[in-house]
Amino acid sequence: MERREFIKKTGTVAAIAATSAGLFLGCEKKTGDSAENKKIESGPAVITTPKTAIKWRLQTYAGSALAEHVIKPSIDAFNKAANGEMIIELYNADQLVPQGELFRAVSEGTIDAAQSDDDSMAAPVDVAIFAAYFPFATRYSLDVPALWHWLGLNKIWEEAYAEVKGVTWLSTGAWDPCNFSTSKPIKSLADLKGLRVYTFPTGGKFLQQFGVIPMSLPYSDVQMAIQTGELDGVCWSGITEVYTVGWADVCKYYLTNPISGAWAGSYFANTDKWAALPEHLKTLFRLCMDSSHYYRQHWYWYGEANYRTKGGKMQLTTIPKEEWKVVEDAAYKLWDEVAAKSPRNAQVVAILKEYNKTMEAAGPPYRY
Repeated sequence: MERREFIKKTGTVAAIAATSAGLFLGCEKKTGDSAENKKIESGPAVITTPKTAIKWRLQTYAGSALAEHVIKPSIDAFNKAANGEMIIELYNADQLVPQGELFRAVSEGTIDAAQSDDDSMAAPVDVAIFAAYFPFATRYSLDVPALWHWLGLNKIWEEAYAEVKGVTWLSTGAWDPCNFSTSKPIKSLADLKGLRVYTFPTGGKFLQQFGVIPMSLPYSDVQMAIQTGELDGVCWSGITEVYTVGWADVCKYYLTNPISGAWAGSYFANTDKWAALPEHLKTLFRLCMDSSHYYRQHWYWYGEANYRTKGGKMQLTTIPKEEWKVVEDAAYKLWDEVAAKSPRNAQVVAILKEYNKTMEAAGPPYRY
């Protein structure tokens, strides 16, 4: 094309564009002399389309006081870092659905994601029994990430959840140990008989052989149930949670013998909702899960020692080591029973046995 012809055609296009812009501004002027219209008159019209944020609803197993530590900081950080592209609304225990229906709610898309143990949310996978407090599976909170990241439990969990519809397992981390907090002192195994305690499904079934009566009720009703005598206490957490959620105000005694060294809890998402997220938001959510796992490591580690020594509300009791060994031996018998239920369960139990054998051989500070 010759230069003269190009200039001629370019000028024609520019004229049409200018005329169109004038017509557009002229229409705007006719609507009135508002400040907004004067602003339009003074410069070019810029049309922007607001972003539509992705919205998720996530329910945690924890009540409001506990959620302030175990999940809220990480969700607040996610919402800030997502910069308007995605918003996660956080709900506490039983707020949208009862805890026992949490898995089904995520599967059906009623809730987009959950933070919970597999056991109490009724996950229909064989490995669910190892979540929460599988008796004596761990001694310290660092055992949980070591088992999942370095001993292969993460791959086993991925495999198990790939077999169920609607829910994707995302990440597992550690919480606190599991001890008895009660209104009555426990100084021997005989003192466990007849105790009505709020606890987890697997832990409750295990403790029944020692006379414990596991009780199931909404999380928010636990403190009042202890006050009224409906419950004798809890076997749900370590001492940090007992003080944080108010149970230390109604429980007078804390048994230092744990039935497990750390709670194993996970994050789950509705499979379709997770698949629909762009990769950068998936990465951001994974980083925030890791942030939550890290926070709990130091919060619980500090709290367990702090409240035992400086709490001031509860008296510590201990069952002699020789007597408590009966409970430990019963746990290892349970391991073998669980291993016989499926090849995958047998694989998990084999990993637990090998891991604990390694820790004992390593000696202090891994095992004393």
